[in-house]
Amino acid sequence: MTNDGDTFLWGELEGRTITFPMSVPEVHVATALFAVPAEAAARLLPGAAFEVVEAEPGVAHLVIAACDYVDNPWGDYDEVNLGLMARPRGAEVGTVGTFVWRMPVNQAFTCLAGNVVMGFPKTVEDIEVTATDDDVTFRLGCDRIHALTLTVPRSTAPDEPPTRLAAESYSYLGGVPHTTTLEMDLGTPVDPSAVRLELGGGPVADELASLGLPATPLFATWGESLGAVSHPARPLADPAA
Repeated sequence: MTNDGDTFLWGELEGRTITFPMSVPEVHVATALFAVPAEAAARLLPGAAFEVVEAEPGVAHLVIAACDYVDNPWGDYDEVNLGLMARPRGAEVGTVGTFVWRMPVNQAFTCLAGNVVMGFPKTVEDIEVTATDDDVTFRLGCDRIHALTLTVPRSTAPDEPPTRLAAESYSYLGGVPHTTTLEMDLGTPVDPSAVRLELGGGPVADELASLGLPATPLFATWGESLGAVSHPARPLADPAA
């Protein structure tokens, strides 16, 4: 990666030039935040570089973020992020980010780019997005097995511009712990009791079931035509060094 002023040139990948910051002009996003047992969550966190953050003793937070990328430099695709609120092991107590242990997508290039450029655990799976006037549904299938279906009510966009939040996403890139900053517009809160999560079969469903899901989320949002900016992944100190 080379630095040219405010632009970072990562390099070429399958004939495409990868630069950062990477602006995403339009994405529809459903998010749901669940309270889960911290001990069970810790079992899903790979490696030793990160630790689960406990929102209260014995309780961790799971985030499911389902994204319909309408306009993205890496293509028009759908994505389901399964993340746990975490921090680098030994970091200050106030440090909080998200470790996404699964990130299925339905497009090959973003899978490759996410793996190679950021270390995100993307895999190519079947994702269907359907919307009615009242709600939107993301259906994930892995190896021809229904894994999960997430349905959230569609909210009316507020008149004022959305709030933009910067957050850290943690990963292992080449076995080295990294962090990636993502700035993303926030969706509009929706009624958590109206959110429906259905689990199917296979490893993804089994992992979520091990956390006690499905359950009513603590908080949920839906946003249409949101924007985002992704920054380059940065290596973190190796806790074993």
